[in-house]
Order: sequence, then C-alpha cells, then structure tokens
Amino acid sequence: MGLHWGLPVLKSLILESVVAQLQSVQVDPNTPTKPVDTLAFLNGRTGEVMSAPEIPNFHRLRRSKLRALLCQDLDIRWDMRLKDIAFEDDGKSVVAIFEDGQHVKGQLVIGADSTKSTVRTKLLGPAQAASTRLPYSATFIQAKFTREQAIFLRKFHPLYIASPHPDGLFAFFGLQDAPEMDKPEAWTFFFYISWPSTLQQQDEEAARFGNRERLAQVKELAKRYTEPWRSAFEWIPEDQPAWYFALTAWDPSVPEHQWDNNNGRVTLAGDAAHPMTYQRGQGLNHSITDAGNLVRLLAEESNIRSAIEKYELEMKWRAGEEVRSSIANTTMLHDWDKVLDSPMMQIGLRRN
Repeated sequence: MGLHWGLPVLKSLILESVVAQLQSVQVDPNTPTKPVDTLAFLNGRTGEVMSAPEIPNFHRLRRSKLRALLCQDLDIRWDMRLKDIAFEDDGKSVVAIFEDGQHVKGQLVIGADSTKSTVRTKLLGPAQAASTRLPYSATFIQAKFTREQAIFLRKFHPLYIASPHPDGLFAFFGLQDAPEMDKPEAWTFFFYISWPSTLQQQDEEAARFGNRERLAQVKELAKRYTEPWRSAFEWIPEDQPAWYFALTAWDPSVPEHQWDNNNGRVTLAGDAAHPMTYQRGQGLNHSITDAGNLVRLLAEESNIRSAIEKYELEMKWRAGEEVRSSIANTTMLHDWDKVLDSPMMQIGLRRN
C-alpha cells in the first residue's frame, strides 16, 4: 500500500511510540524512506522512461504488518459478521446485530468494512450500494524468485515502477517484502497487468476461468512487455497463485448514493465509503484522512449529529472527486493516445 500525503494525518492519530515503528512495517524495513523519491513510468514496449514524477515521503507499507501495529492494545472482536443495524427510539443509540446473535449497543456505527460494505448495503439497499463495474480487469501476482532473478528484478527500482503500453495495457511492479537485505531469495515481489475488458467478457471469463486460465492469460500479455515484467511473468511457475480483479468504483457524492445517517448514528469511511481504482495510488491516503477528520470532529463538535454531518459533507466532496479522477486516470492509462494527458503523468501521485 502507498501512503504519502496522508502520512501526517496517520501520525496525528497514533502514539509517538507507534510512529517510531512505522519504518518496521514498510516493505523494506531496512532502508529509510527518502524525503523525495520518483516513480518511473516506462514505455511498456521499449522500456524508455516516459515520466518520473517526484513523490515526497512515499511509504510502501505491508498491509498485514500495518494492521498488526495499529491493532496493539485495542479491543477487537474478530470473526464477527454484521447482519443488521437497529436504531433505538431515543434517537441517540444504535445496535449492531451480528450473525452469531450478538447485539452490541453504542452511539455510532462507522462502516469501514471494505469495498463490498455490509453497512453501505444496509443504508442504501443492494442496488444503490453496489459498486459500478468498469470495463477493465487486472491479474496480480506475489512471488519469490532465485537470488539472481531477484537481484535482476529489483535493479529497475528498489521499490516500484509502472508502465503503460501502446497496446492499451498498464502494469506495475514493486517490492512486497524484503525482511533481510542479504537474502534476495527471500524477497517477495508484487506485480500486475491490467487491460480493457468489456463487462460481457468479464462475465464470460468468470464462468469458465480458474487460476490456471487467469495465469496463462496474464503471462501471454506479459510477452508484449519490456523488463522486468517479461521475465517476472516468465519465471513464475504454471501453478503460481494469481489474483484476478475486475475494476469497480463507487462515488459517494452522487445524488443516488446519499444515505440517511439517522441523526448521526451511522456513517461510512474508507473503502466502504469510496472504493476507487488504484492506478493513482490514492485510496489509503483518503481512508486515513477520513479517520483523521472523524476523530477531530467528534472531539470538537458539541454533539455527534453535527460531527457526522460535517464529516460526511467534506468526505463526500473530497473522495467523490478522487473517485471520478481515478476512473478518468484508469481510462486514460489504457488508451495510448491519451496516456500523456493522464493525471498520473501531469500531477503524479500528489493530492488533487
């Protein structure tokens, strides 16, 4: 995960002792983050550097390690699945009802339960809560390589590179985990290729494609690519696990997506509030900003209703703009004639 302009907000939410441990949850905990780094965009066919926007304080974080760090000393009830939400007649209380029969009463439910949010579905109904399907697909790989292969793959950039292709493809290659600098064979890399795919194609493939077919599909696409994608996909075995995703998004600012927060007793945050495409690398930064704004407003406002109304007003505007910008960026990155006009090429990963 990429965290950059949202880093100061994260630091404001956690203890200094936890801030001091952020380096330990980076994909490469042994190398300090540069004050300013660059993300190189290569021509996918030739390998030529097309653009290299600067990114200040770019942190590549391991999701699992960050979660473990932030969970310290918190009362978290794992493996509980939300079934329903009930609002008390007093206008102040809300009850979360779980599948195991437990009822948990409180003043506020914050739905931060991923892109397929149950809370969002309860607030809006299945049709309005459903993410908008987009005509793009991607297959992701996490893999280790031999010592020599790993050293070769990492020489292009120690952390990350990206690449649009004249054939309308887009690719990313990055380090996922490097626990020991002197053991390249233990490094894990994360890489993907995305491509235009109609909704009909997505449905047809979903009915007949398993892991083997998905892997063969992306391996074939990688043959068109420059290094390091060509070799990375060639070197992975035929039974390598592959993660396929059809791209989706959900804009919280449009009229049909407005929910009733029931007197400030329920709201949405993070991917539950604004799932977006990932080529611009903004999702985590907006999610952290949601958390920061919620904490600040709940502390400042005299009542929860006022805090939630102000939070939602700003969040829907900010995140809605980013959802639309990210979709436009994804569209342009898969159209070679438009790729140089992409927000990624023009403003890089900076906040809008």
